[in-house]
Amino acid sequence: MSLMEVKANEPVTFVIFGATGDLTRRKLLPALYTLFRERALPEQFTIIGFARREYDNEEFCELMGAALREHSRLPADDASLKEFCSHLLYHRGDLSDPAAFQSLNDRFTNDSTLPANRLLYLSISSDMVDQTVHFAHNAGLITPANQTPWTRVIIEKPFGRDLETAKALNQNLLAYLAESQIYRIDHYLGKETVQNILSFRFANTIFEPVFNRTYVDHIQITAAETVGMESGRGAFYDRTGALRDMVANHLFQLLCLVTMEPPDGLNAAAIRAEKMKILHALQPAASMQNRPGGVFGQYAKGDDINAFREEDRVSPDSQTETFVALRMEINNWRWAGVPIYLRTGKRMSKKTTEIAVQFRIPAMQLFQHVACEGDVCDLTGVKPNTLIFRIQPDEGIFLQVSAKRPSMQLVVESVDMDFSYSGKWDKELPEAYERLLLDALRGDPTLFTRSDEVESEWQVIDAIWKATEGQKPVDYAPGSWGPTDADQLIAPFSWRNEQ
Repeated sequence: MSLMEVKANEPVTFVIFGATGDLTRRKLLPALYTLFRERALPEQFTIIGFARREYDNEEFCELMGAALREHSRLPADDASLKEFCSHLLYHRGDLSDPAAFQSLNDRFTNDSTLPANRLLYLSISSDMVDQTVHFAHNAGLITPANQTPWTRVIIEKPFGRDLETAKALNQNLLAYLAESQIYRIDHYLGKETVQNILSFRFANTIFEPVFNRTYVDHIQITAAETVGMESGRGAFYDRTGALRDMVANHLFQLLCLVTMEPPDGLNAAAIRAEKMKILHALQPAASMQNRPGGVFGQYAKGDDINAFREEDRVSPDSQTETFVALRMEINNWRWAGVPIYLRTGKRMSKKTTEIAVQFRIPAMQLFQHVACEGDVCDLTGVKPNTLIFRIQPDEGIFLQVSAKRPSMQLVVESVDMDFSYSGKWDKELPEAYERLLLDALRGDPTLFTRSDEVESEWQVIDAIWKATEGQKPVDYAPGSWGPTDADQLIAPFSWRNEQ
């Protein structure tokens, strides 16, 4: 299916608040440009960049053109850029100035060429969201729900810092917007391989019957990054940490998709309802003897790499975690007793995001298992079947099984059954923001997070903080797989460190 088959048809003005920021240059404009090149945008559309800097339309177009040449996945040739830039406008304004919002609304009133439907993207600091929505509403930029022209607002994470602040943010937003107008974006949900989790589970009868406590031994979810505090992220990350930045949204969403019950449809309400059931049943596992329920780490100094405390705009005595590993459990009939291990960190050995579902070892071990290099084989322990959803990079789904090795002996060896996107299709996968922006333009909230979902996630995070109260992050070497304490957390299993 091409993007054209899910084209947004209604004319729209796309307003980006914070239009000169890093997210706009690296993700938003390249995504919109790709949708434009794929003819997935409506015939009538305008993109207005709202920011404080002194630009005119031509200067803003030049700035965005340079960003598209650097970051777009489609060739940014002069002819296409010129045509795309004809849809770009710039509006200078300060987010703290109500008059700037009024002047933007006046622009809509006085310019009949601007489509009246509005998609407002808040590419701004989270502490500015409340005020921005308040000013936009008072200026008349937000139309009532379920009316035409429509208004939708996209909000970037984090959606609060804990349950209390998340509830306050939702309450403030819902004072000016209906829930149907709010699109809380989690770019992980826009990734092709994440969406394929549901397809794989519920479109194949051979797998769904074994996704339960009878057959699954444990589940590992890893999101490892090799980067540190590039792009000036030190101040944000020092306030946030790995638990809030990654676990409270990305990893919980992956967990929900791989463990939820079959929805009664593929609409937003049905999928969200099943995810909510998982979040209500999710809890941190109780600490066991010599096995903590959670491990926090912070990367130390390495060769030509600053320690986290030495990074720009990070406190020199910071106790913020850049790594977290957790043992969780789902208290429901399908998953009771199955440990779920979550792990994420900065400055790790390898960039990878994957879900590994490890199945139980057969009750009777009839065969000898070997590990071989060429014709040289050694006896080894039983290798359990493992189903791997590789989110990034090398996207695909891989199943590790045992098969007889060609020889005169009856021995089995671990082999892989692979499905890789690159091996099956020669086309490049859509970027997550392309899918999510197109869905927002079409009014499809399926891959966006609802207010009660956000609050349920923070309720679990608050429980994790309580269960690990007093724990300080331990140092780990950059380029490693995190603190060695994380190995104790997952024992007697082992992390999949050589994905």
